[in-house]
Amino acid sequence: MASTSSHPGRSPRSARTRSARTRMTAAAAAALGLALAGCSAIGTSSASDGDATSTSSGTVTLVAHDSFGLSDGILDDFTKETGLKVEVVQPGDAGTLVNQLVLTKDAPLGDLAYGIDNSFASRAIDEGVVVPYTSSAPAAKDAAQYAVGGSDALTAVDLGDVCINTDHTWFTEHGLAEPSTLDDLTKPEYKDLLVVPNAVTSSPGLAFLLATVGAFGEDGWQDYWTKLKANGLKVADGWTEAYDTDFSGGGGNGPRPIVLSYASSPPFTVPEGGTEPTTGALLDTCFRQVEYAGVLAGAKNPEGAQKLLDFLLSDEVQDDIPGTMYMYPVSSTATLPDDWATWAPLATKPFSVAPDEITTNREAWLADWSEIVIG
Repeated sequence: MASTSSHPGRSPRSARTRSARTRMTAAAAAALGLALAGCSAIGTSSASDGDATSTSSGTVTLVAHDSFGLSDGILDDFTKETGLKVEVVQPGDAGTLVNQLVLTKDAPLGDLAYGIDNSFASRAIDEGVVVPYTSSAPAAKDAAQYAVGGSDALTAVDLGDVCINTDHTWFTEHGLAEPSTLDDLTKPEYKDLLVVPNAVTSSPGLAFLLATVGAFGEDGWQDYWTKLKANGLKVADGWTEAYDTDFSGGGGNGPRPIVLSYASSPPFTVPEGGTEPTTGALLDTCFRQVEYAGVLAGAKNPEGAQKLLDFLLSDEVQDDIPGTMYMYPVSSTATLPDDWATWAPLATKPFSVAPDEITTNREAWLADWSEIVIG
């Protein structure tokens, strides 16, 4: 996925990203091949065939998207508590992650998967790559509200809103009122002002496509994108290009003051010595992403995977998620950065599409989107 879906302060995944969800280039495939080889080495060194307990005191392998990261020392704390060393394998963004989990389900890449989001959750469950597990961690009660189709094969760990962001400074300098809704973006006064990541190569781009499906329905979203294109829409390969290069408020002094990003992006634009961000998120344009963890079917260390999943729901990890992965923890008691309540609130009514509907229609929607927008 590289840098196509990174987020302010995040590693390249958010870029949550989270890119190349449904298509892989030859280079990506080669890189994934190397990742697979590395996973095999981890597996064979951990236990002999048929020895289900020999890994329980050794290593647990976490297969995660490429922007997973926690503060230094947190995984060491897990090792101290359990005696298990965590090895992390990161084959790509959320879409690439699920593709690889499906392709390797007969010889899984590890023990626990993290980063399967609600765009791909139904597919992971239907393909049998994860097995049921009910965590006993306190935050599991909060996570339960995000269960996919009543299944306990995936457990929510964090969530966030993908939303349109605007550059306050640009609009002030140009004496133009900022847009506030999806429909506003098609108005003539905002011609040539919007840039979004490609829905095929970027997970935020896909999330925005899903937002329009949720907003305008199966029979209306295509017309909306036709209007966006006619109004000068620019499509970037990924989040990094859109935000850091094309967006006027992203540090690269780009020409476009409207960009697709995250509800949590604005706090990172507070200038040094300033008290408020120079950008804002339009909370009436958002699609909510939920990220899940699940014990992999055929895991060599399923007990270790369960312990690690419990740890992801611990107070220590849930408190760390906002500052390291720039997502909201699922725990209702987790500590959030002070400025998030003011500058990074979640949308009260985000657009949504049922996970099973996404699984059924995703490829067709992407094909239609490509024909309309890319041509």
